Amino acid sequence: MADAPNAQSQWEFGCDLEVDFGSEENASIVHAALSVDKELQPDKVKRLMTVSKGKLSVHFEATEPRFLRASFSAFVDVLTLATKTIEEFGQGMEL
Repeated sequence: MADAPNAQSQWEFGCDLEVDFGSEENASIVHAALSVDKELQPDKVKRLMTVSKGKLSVHFEATEPRFLRASFSAFVDVLTLATKTIEEFGQGMEL
């Protein structure tokens, strides 16, 4: 059976993450730091990040649950590092 175009997307699995950084500046710093890391398998996982009202919102979509889990887990690891860096060094620093 040949692959026929259908209305359902290949991106069957998804999840959203929202982190409130309390300021637009901190959320933008984290967004800028994490946006340079592209997905390792962009044909299997998509990630969209936005910043609004001091919150970083991230939407993930994947073709399989295992790719979604791996991408989300790796992202949370670097997000945690970026957040801890801001907590440690961000207060009172001039940018």
